[in-house]
Amino acid sequence: MKLLTRILSRLVKACLVLLAILVLNFILIHMAPGDPAKVMAGEAGATDELFLQQLREKFGLDQPFYIQLWRYISGVMQFDLGYSYRQQMPVIDLILDRLPATLLLTGTAFIVSLVLGVLAGVLAASRVGRWSDTLISSIALLFYATPLFWAALMGVLLFSVTLGWLPPFGYETVGSNLTGFARMGDIAAHLVLPALSLGLFFMAVYSRMTRASMLEVAQMDFVKTARAKGLAPGVIERRHILRNALLPIVTLAGLQAGQLVGGAVLTETVFAWPGIGRLMFEALTQRDYNVLLGVFFVSAAMVIVFNLITDVIYGIVDPRIRLER
Repeated sequence: MKLLTRILSRLVKACLVLLAILVLNFILIHMAPGDPAKVMAGEAGATDELFLQQLREKFGLDQPFYIQLWRYISGVMQFDLGYSYRQQMPVIDLILDRLPATLLLTGTAFIVSLVLGVLAGVLAASRVGRWSDTLISSIALLFYATPLFWAALMGVLLFSVTLGWLPPFGYETVGSNLTGFARMGDIAAHLVLPALSLGLFFMAVYSRMTRASMLEVAQMDFVKTARAKGLAPGVIERRHILRNALLPIVTLAGLQAGQLVGGAVLTETVFAWPGIGRLMFEALTQRDYNVLLGVFFVSAAMVIVFNLITDVIYGIVDPRIRLER
């Protein structure tokens, strides 16, 4: 019953947070300059006032603000995120069409950055003060200080233009009509550069945080006791130091997982990756408010979901947290 009550409590809080985000985003988007009706009219080649009024009536833009807000919230509660002015199709269909590509990119970048970052941090902490520790820390600092767009462009110039090893842009080869494993291999080749570009920054963060956390835990009394008992250094490092040092890494990973979904705008734009980040950028330039609101809502929902998953992982990594709750 305690577990069920705790889960229900967190779900209620998550719903309230989502509602607050929904209202705030709606207010901010409608405060932005620009008239969607004028954008649509300009694309249609007509700018007379009668046509503008017809467009506003068609999409409900002539209604008072509070009515528009209530209609939007009611629609979201029914899993209706509105209609795209530009694409002439429901927003939920647009997002569901682009979301798999974003999840593939961000999921790959997340796994690569987490695994390589933790491994590099463990290696640096176990060789503290040596040349390998200095090398790993220097490389991590270099990746941390390098702008994402510059690393992406340099990767395209080196591995695509100069060496010709990897495709520079897109999700898959246009017109190849590949199927099965051949198509999977083609998508994987297109995925390498954007995933590495997106994961380099967080890989550096994981590396430095893992090293610092392990060095801090290594000075605690329970580790000294384990050494006094004569346990093997490898056992002490895995079962005592690393496990306790993982808690801040889990916290950062939970935050990063949510940020990556909505934060891949630059990477998807540079590599022409057909995800929701690029969809959001296109909607921003086209004043397509409903698409922007839909992407913001989905991104916020995924951040909250990842935070709930992080809380569960806390209890797995450190049973003391599970017992205290």
